[in-house]
Amino acid sequence: MTISSQHGNIKTKMHKLWITWKKYSQLVYRACLVLFIASVLVSIIALRHNNQTMVKLRDAVYAADKNNGDVNGTLNSLRAYVYAHMNTDLTSDGNSIYPPIQLKYTYQRLVAAQAASTDATNSKLYTDAEYYCQQQNSTDFSGRNRVPCVTQYVTSHGGQTASTIPTALYEFDFISPSWSPDLAGWSLVASGLLFAGLASSFVRMRLSRHQ
Repeated sequence: MTISSQHGNIKTKMHKLWITWKKYSQLVYRACLVLFIASVLVSIIALRHNNQTMVKLRDAVYAADKNNGDVNGTLNSLRAYVYAHMNTDLTSDGNSIYPPIQLKYTYQRLVAAQAASTDATNSKLYTDAEYYCQQQNSTDFSGRNRVPCVTQYVTSHGGQTASTIPTALYEFDFISPSWSPDLAGWSLVASGLLFAGLASSFVRMRLSRHQ
């Protein structure tokens, strides 16, 4: 076999290898494209599922709040889910779709309980003050001198006024992680890796066309 024929055979083999490589590159590109689209769809579905589950748990909290049910239990379930899953924010920073948890009925019950406690304490104090001041001014039928006496007695003996209830007792902010190791999180990772592979395959295909 002559040198020229050997050289021709090598060129033929190289050409076949190049054609095979181009077909392989196209196949890899198409596979990456299909998998990338699939992973993006899975990410969207998983993120939506996370959000919908959060909404159901939040509604359970509101139902428990309204019906005076297990508010703490439902709150703990919601908190645990939000802290472990992305796309479930419940914050007051303005970046969340949903507002923080505000327990309207729990707040009303706290106000009512505080008012009842204050009234009960003050009622007993006023009764004691009336008795005390009557003893001090038994001849004063008009009560003109008794009013300052009652006021001073109540004040000096710890008379109560309704105070503001801390918001921590009825408002809650739950911040979800930026990334979570669940289906939504891993599908996003897969989408990123597949996108990188897709871009690399596209570049190789473009370069092969110019060679």
